[in-house]
Amino acid sequence: MTLVRVERAGTDGRVAVVTLDAPERRNTLTLDMVSEITRAFDTLEDDGAVGAVVVTGAPPAFCAGADLSHLAGESAGGGATTGLRDIYEGFLRVGRSPLPTIAAVNGAAVGAGMNLALCCDVRLAARSARFDTRFLQLGLHPGGGHTWMLHRAIGAAHAAALVVFGEVVDGAGAERIGLVWRCVDDDALLPKAMEMAGRAASAPRALAQRVKRTLGTMAVVDSHGDAVDAELEAQVWSLGQPEFRERLAAMQRRISSRP
Repeated sequence: MTLVRVERAGTDGRVAVVTLDAPERRNTLTLDMVSEITRAFDTLEDDGAVGAVVVTGAPPAFCAGADLSHLAGESAGGGATTGLRDIYEGFLRVGRSPLPTIAAVNGAAVGAGMNLALCCDVRLAARSARFDTRFLQLGLHPGGGHTWMLHRAIGAAHAAALVVFGEVVDGAGAERIGLVWRCVDDDALLPKAMEMAGRAASAPRALAQRVKRTLGTMAVVDSHGDAVDAELEAQVWSLGQPEFRERLAAMQRRISSRP
């Protein structure tokens, strides 16, 4: 039984859609699903034609958390630590991908499901989406970098409202607090995600990946001057790429052909 579907989309197939496909379990992360997510991203990254990835869930949920039933009897030791890290890999592998990623959150994103969305570069939400950390309600401390990612995404007060005080937000609420880039009608979610992913995928692949990497390093850059220095090497590199010369020449031809 396949737990993760991978489809190529767009006119040139440069966008991949990775769908968690266990709707009867609301796409709960299991070890088997984690393995399939890992294999899917390994394959997509090895495919030079893929320029961006959309991650979503088979309705009615995006991802309703992690299946930790196999850890319920573990003592607080090495076995539990290893087991948790194995589950974390389901979203950490997405977060490590050099490819631009968009989470199209089409339903409930709970616990580790929120982590999966947070590990993507951009999040879009359907109006019916629901973001629910739920860790405290389960008697469980957040894990997988949940508090760190939320704090970076929406700030301390909003993160506390969700994690400590158990607030749950829908798609519109998630947009209001900055948890997602946009909230759209349910039937517009995948088209919007595909549109955005298509623009990233249309850029030179190595350039898009390098820009993504640069954005990641900016979190630890202390000043504008340091940011200038950090970008300079990458921009000089891009000037020497054939794609830049080709696109510049095409733009110059278009300008010169105008009346």
